[in-house]
Amino acid sequence: MWNEDNAIYDDGEWITWTEINSHLARLEFEARFPNLDVDLVPIFQDLLAVAQNYYELTGSHLQVYGDLGELYGAITHGLKLHRNYAQGSDGKIGNHFVEVKTITPFKSNDTITLNLKRNFSKVLIVKIDSDFEVQGKLIDRKTLPKVKGNSLKLSWADVVS
Repeated sequence: MWNEDNAIYDDGEWITWTEINSHLARLEFEARFPNLDVDLVPIFQDLLAVAQNYYELTGSHLQVYGDLGELYGAITHGLKLHRNYAQGSDGKIGNHFVEVKTITPFKSNDTITLNLKRNFSKVLIVKIDSDFEVQGKLIDRKTLPKVKGNSLKLSWADVVS
């Protein structure tokens, strides 16, 4: 039963504190991620939960982490993904081609390897840790260290977003 202890009566209907808090959390999330594609959030959350549940049940990992990294980019940065298996980059943010690299929860170190022959101007590094917490760093290609050859190894700790 709704009452003044757990809801507010406004304009002829009760509004619960859960609804209000949910709305405020969404507004904060949207402020943090102005390019948010809110429709993708439940898909991302469900896929991450499935990966975590599968791991907890079987001790094995599903092969979904690359997709999770790309979805994270679409949600948080407005990344428009290319079709599957497109050559050169994973998607675009505005006029920038973006390469997405995902550090998986089972990886023994927090490094990624970039193929510098690929066509990209930004790199999104997404880290999914052993607790299935997700964070990302978007960096410009021009800030990457100069190396000889076509391959660059980057450590998560060394990357400043």
